[in-house]
Amino acid sequence: MIISTGIRTDIVNHYSDWLLERFREGFVYTRNPLFPNRVTRYELHPDKVDAVLFCSKNYEPILSRLTEITSHYRTFFHYTITAYGNDIEPNIPPADDRVSTLRKLSRLVGCERLMWRFDPVFFTDSYPPERILETFDRLAEQISDYVCGCSFGFVEAFFTLRTRLPDLLPLDNEIKHDFARRLSSIAARHSLPLQTCGSNNTYEEYGIKKSGCYTLDMIGKANGCAFRSVRHLGNRRGCLCITSRDIGWYDSCPNLCRYCNANHSVAEVRENIKKHDPHSPLLIGGLNADDELIDGVQTSLLRDERQISLFDL
Repeated sequence: MIISTGIRTDIVNHYSDWLLERFREGFVYTRNPLFPNRVTRYELHPDKVDAVLFCSKNYEPILSRLTEITSHYRTFFHYTITAYGNDIEPNIPPADDRVSTLRKLSRLVGCERLMWRFDPVFFTDSYPPERILETFDRLAEQISDYVCGCSFGFVEAFFTLRTRLPDLLPLDNEIKHDFARRLSSIAARHSLPLQTCGSNNTYEEYGIKKSGCYTLDMIGKANGCAFRSVRHLGNRRGCLCITSRDIGWYDSCPNLCRYCNANHSVAEVRENIKKHDPHSPLLIGGLNADDELIDGVQTSLLRDERQISLFDL
């Protein structure tokens, strides 16, 4: 089983103490988003977890203690650094500070375990394509030697996006292809492998690979292990990632990025933050009297290297 720490909220940036305590205690609880009274317990012992996946906009809060996890678990990291400022991403450090942290993270875990996430991409009057491409070029020059590649994707048009970003410019296929072609040219100049994920479009004619952000092949190569051949069902439509168990909770991310569809209400985020207890097995709140606690299924995806080949008989 694979554990994820960054799909529903930015745990690393805002809840690092809680995360590290969960790994020290060896278990975690997580609520089912569709049936909130159904709570699943997952064991976090190294023999129960095939890999731990990270995705964050700021690793600085956990950097000095990250070896508590990396010393015992297979890991893979995504570091999200976009082209947008605090008018869009209000509660994260400046990009230059995060680039510095990315370099420290790379030295700690190795560039083969670290991917730059330039996602999402969208355009407004303040952020036209030319500005996004110029920012990507500047960031790529600083980042390319410290990562195994870069994943990008265009923003998903969920129903509240227009309200949050009223000056959002339309994105048709012609605009997307032109941008992808120019982005690929910049990436190639910096010898930076470029890929997409979670998209129904393909840009392979520009040398852009279509792959999951997290695949067993990717995780296996980064950690020197082999996984069984398993279908990658993804986390949403068009996603090519391996299925993982996320231990976060929606409407709990203090980043408050205006494009994020994991937060639906700023008021609810603030209420959930008040309920956070760093000593609770749940990220937000604790068990309620009517909660149903069940043990999660934790089937390993690792290939059993002890199996004997017919050619060895």
